[in-house]
Amino acid sequence: MNAARVWLDSYPEGVPTDIDASQYDSLVGLMADSFAKYADRTAYSYMGQDISYAQTDVESQALAAYFQSLGLEKGDRVAIMMPNVPQYPVAVAAILRAGLVVVNVNPLYTPRELEHQLKDSGAKAIVIIENFAITLQKCIAETQVKHVVLCAMGDMLSWPKGALVNFVVRNVKNLVPSFDLPGAVKFNQAVRRGKDASFVKPVVKSDDIAVLQYTGGTTGVSKGAVLLHRNVIANLLQSEAWNDPVMKRVPANEQPTSVCALPLYHIFAFTVNMMLGLRTGGKNILIPNPRDLPAVLKELSQHTFHSFPAVNTLFNGLANHPDFGKVNWSNLKVSVGGGMAVTSAVAALWLEKTGCPICEGYGLSETSPSASCNPTTSTQFTGTIGVPLPSTFMKLLDDEGNEVTELGQPGEIAIKGPQVMAGYWQRPDETARCMTADGYFKSGDIGIRDAKGFFKIVDRKKDMILVSGFNVYPNDVEETVSLCPGVLECAAVGVPDEKTGEAVKLVIVKKDPKLTEDQVRVYCRANMTGYKQPKVIEFKTELPKTAVGKILRRELRDAPK
Repeated sequence: MNAARVWLDSYPEGVPTDIDASQYDSLVGLMADSFAKYADRTAYSYMGQDISYAQTDVESQALAAYFQSLGLEKGDRVAIMMPNVPQYPVAVAAILRAGLVVVNVNPLYTPRELEHQLKDSGAKAIVIIENFAITLQKCIAETQVKHVVLCAMGDMLSWPKGALVNFVVRNVKNLVPSFDLPGAVKFNQAVRRGKDASFVKPVVKSDDIAVLQYTGGTTGVSKGAVLLHRNVIANLLQSEAWNDPVMKRVPANEQPTSVCALPLYHIFAFTVNMMLGLRTGGKNILIPNPRDLPAVLKELSQHTFHSFPAVNTLFNGLANHPDFGKVNWSNLKVSVGGGMAVTSAVAALWLEKTGCPICEGYGLSETSPSASCNPTTSTQFTGTIGVPLPSTFMKLLDDEGNEVTELGQPGEIAIKGPQVMAGYWQRPDETARCMTADGYFKSGDIGIRDAKGFFKIVDRKKDMILVSGFNVYPNDVEETVSLCPGVLECAAVGVPDEKTGEAVKLVIVKKDPKLTEDQVRVYCRANMTGYKQPKVIEFKTELPKTAVGKILRRELRDAPK
């Protein structure tokens, strides 16, 4: 079946069947080309200020030199823990240019979650925004982190705007809890020091590691997907080719512009916004807090934009907001839905209000992330995850690992292509478990395929819960909550949720009869980032189990409300 690649007949005109990722030796080469070619263009728009490709080039090279001056060597890991601020892409470019490895970190992590990721990755340095420095303070002693670069929201804004933003963030909105990180160096100071230091350009090759992208583990342990330079290059070239049929409709006098509302620490925005933007000479409108919908819409009302990658919850929230009409949506060429399933109701509303259909795609951290997508020339929502991207193969496997060839028959989606990770960081057992002998990555999602090669997800093999596009693993929740005083045992399952697609439902058997729901919620807030926290908490006298004592999560999921 796959040899024929039946889906190629569904490719829009002009989209190649394959891409050539060998045109760049590394992401460093790709960035160097773009910095030279687009020097005068705006790379990022942030809080009403434009940051050029030239500025990103100069500051990232200085920061790379600073990292080298600290004694960091090729292959060392550097964590980034920030929202969408312009220091993020500067830090990414600096880390890669110095031959180091980017470790993307969710800034909303609790100290426990951050400690695990820093220890597991072996990060020696971190670039962090001051708003979350208190989290680092609480766990840094347990990690290998020796160098801290401290950022503030207004660092890259001109005077006096930057100073004013920092004053408001710290003293009016009180968004920076007091912290103590001796030896931390401020971002602008690090850049200044780097400009005085010598930079030795390392040899970075396509098989070198570019990013450790952490994803939940079926065992409850977060694992780092090892993305090589060539993996990310391949995926941004695939995305560029896929978007081209509609992006070439952008008028010649307009710079291709994307809304970057998804967090850059998430692989979707990392590749499809930041890296693809660099490749195409595009501008990214950085949205630091996508939950603040009035602020998002106010920002977008100032811009002409053509591309909007988002998750279902964001499309839904914006389309239903009273200020939606204050934005000019008429220039929008492509709305890419990913991270979680797009619902037909949201897709219909978005199309009605913008005239631009949501083009749903599919991918994972392990695939850099895009594996399949609906044609960008589609005029209506299909309810599928589309067809495999150029150079990508997808097939369905049964429980024995045999290919399911009968149309409409479900099987586990398996993906092969140049964007598939090299494996999990220092976890050969987990890597072996998810890779087939012929090089396919087993996704854990159950899908069906139609005669034209369009795939549709129908179920999930693993018990993962997908909350607004973020993976939540029940074992992780259960392991955390089981340490809560008064809990005997517990189980976490996903339940449908109108806003977030799925939400976490937690079922607890009490050890202490006085334990209350409020006490559990307080404990969860202290130990888990927001999207992992249970929306529904139930107390039961016992949990349903198999004969060998395994909790029957499906019974809890299917239990009547």
